[in-house]
Amino acid sequence: MQAIHVRRGDTVGVITGRERGKRGKVLRVLTDKGRVVVEHVNMLKRHQRPTQKLRQGGIIEREGPLALSNVLPICARCDKPSRTGIKTLADGRKIRICKRCGEAIDKG
Repeated sequence: MQAIHVRRGDTVGVITGRERGKRGKVLRVLTDKGRVVVEHVNMLKRHQRPTQKLRQGGIIEREGPLALSNVLPICARCDKPSRTGIKTLADGRKIRICKRCGEAIDKG
């Protein structure tokens, strides 16, 4: 089981593979498979025939999942993909921080 360092809604950068250098918002995190779906990254074409649900058939483009190890959250201050650490606040809450500059990645 891999530690999950990204959450839905985070802006992430792809650090390796065919989509390297692209950025996008996390749409879904598939924890059981260790994968993540990122907006406008790893687009797949699916040939779909018309059904009751989908009246218009054709070639449908959608995002495919990427391995969790291939993405890193983008730090707001650095504006680069960076590894994350965890910091405990005075009130007991835990937040993710950027390892490069120490800036909090979580809002709040």
